[in-house]
Amino acid sequence: MATFDANEDAARETGPARNGAGPWSRRIGPYLRGLPARSIFNACEPVRIVIGRASRRPAEYPDIRWGKWLFACLALAGICLVLIDPVTGSRQGHWPADFVFVADTFTKLGLGGWYIVPPVVWLVFANLVDWRALSRRTLMMFYNWTSMAFFLLSAAGGSGLIVLLLKNIIGRARPLYFETMGVFAFHPLVFDARFASFPSGHATVTGAVAAVLLLLFPRWKYVVLLFAVWVASTRVFVGAHYPSDTVVGFGLGFGCAVALSVVFARLGFIFIQQPAGLPVRKKTFRLLWPRPAGAHADGSDRLPKLSHATKLTDTL
Repeated sequence: MATFDANEDAARETGPARNGAGPWSRRIGPYLRGLPARSIFNACEPVRIVIGRASRRPAEYPDIRWGKWLFACLALAGICLVLIDPVTGSRQGHWPADFVFVADTFTKLGLGGWYIVPPVVWLVFANLVDWRALSRRTLMMFYNWTSMAFFLLSAAGGSGLIVLLLKNIIGRARPLYFETMGVFAFHPLVFDARFASFPSGHATVTGAVAAVLLLLFPRWKYVVLLFAVWVASTRVFVGAHYPSDTVVGFGLGFGCAVALSVVFARLGFIFIQQPAGLPVRKKTFRLLWPRPAGAHADGSDRLPKLSHATKLTDTL
């Protein structure tokens, strides 16, 4: 199938089209006629690629000390529950007004919509594109953006669904009712927003996004972690959660994103699997402009000379 580059070369050789019938206007009709079949193909192709890679690659995962991570998170949450939650509960309504205003501004960054809607929009757009008509470098960029959209959507959306289920099952009263109920007020399965404090949904999404950024940009890990901890802690200052709620939520989101990155690395998406420790971002994963193929020393990232989009994306 001809690519955009080939079409542009042909247009330069033949000169401008007559009567205003440019290359794009001639493609509209065939594009619309092939849209339903192409949309179905684009939706099924990622599933085929995932199944194919999973069947060819051994189910081996790096040695990550999940037990220590879990113990540290639960220990910190326990300390907060016993020592810090009562203090912050008694402080509700007594924080400085200007400080609460700043906290309320930053706490909006923990809303899941910021990290769920854009990936969904991109995936819908990518589903309508004829990938087999893209040039090689444009195809790489679309592949990377689509992989990133799946990763971010799965990390933020998946952990968000888990925390939504947990908080309704546990049913902890929010700090608003500290004076009458205290910090140990639990009403399981009431499915009421007043009893949906533990864990914090905003902190969960913040932890997931922090892990995504940390894995993609490890040099900025300290900046990312400090800012993410601040965003998660704003839930306490605005009176929506106790510190233990945010600790568990942040840890849950962070852990879900890391676990997801391990699965992506095993399947060859975005990351390279390591014998131990966190996955490492592939050199071919560039969201702005992919490097030319064959420019890397790592043979696993070098692209073969294929013109078909299906074969090319299956080897990335």
